[in-house]
Amino acid sequence: MNPIVLIPARMAATRLPGKPLADIGGVPMVVRVMRQALAAGVGPVVVAAGDPEIVEAVEAAGGQAMATDPDLPSGSDRILAALDRLDPDGRHDAVINLQGDMPFADPAIVRATTRLLAEQPSCDIATIVAPEDTPEDRANPDVVKAVIAGDGRALYFTRSTLYGDQPVLRHVGIYGYRRAALRAFNAAAPSPLERREKLEQLRAMELGLSIWAAPAAAAPISVDSPADLERARQYARTLT
Repeated sequence: MNPIVLIPARMAATRLPGKPLADIGGVPMVVRVMRQALAAGVGPVVVAAGDPEIVEAVEAAGGQAMATDPDLPSGSDRILAALDRLDPDGRHDAVINLQGDMPFADPAIVRATTRLLAEQPSCDIATIVAPEDTPEDRANPDVVKAVIAGDGRALYFTRSTLYGDQPVLRHVGIYGYRRAALRAFNAAAPSPLERREKLEQLRAMELGLSIWAAPAAAAPISVDSPADLERARQYARTLT
């Protein structure tokens, strides 16, 4: 297997505009994500950038970035556009999509998605799950719950409260795709379940693509709001 890690990033985030370049302990967020991906050591790392200032920041930090159309509708569209330009001959048969808003993602979870693709022939898409943070997660629609079989196959993802007062698994939005699966996913229109739950991974499941999940000890900090950004900055101060 010959994986590549692609990090989609664009400035026009709804809740936190400009977040890829948000300063976290003196380092732009997207650069922190890139460094975590490089530390995983699974393959080349490229930022799929929707804006020239992201390209400039990544290259200034010694990284590689590929400019993509800022109007692309999703991160998966952005990484596929970058992949087709970076690797038109198809040398990379696996693509790890590491979100550009996870500045402290453990390199081990990047390696875990790669390992799932390598070890499970029936796995089209690999992802990560983590234990709930608090019991309040169980009824929080902003927490995506993963329903996982004993062998690691994903059966469903939902924003709804699952039946029973039991701990839930949080879905962590990191994906490892076989290249053909990424192309099939992007070629399909949003599915009924995807539109209902507002979860794009359900499109893959409705297409018949198999998703497997690897466990993480905890969900990484994800920066989607000013409050999240402050939490990330506070965490960065604990590392110095």
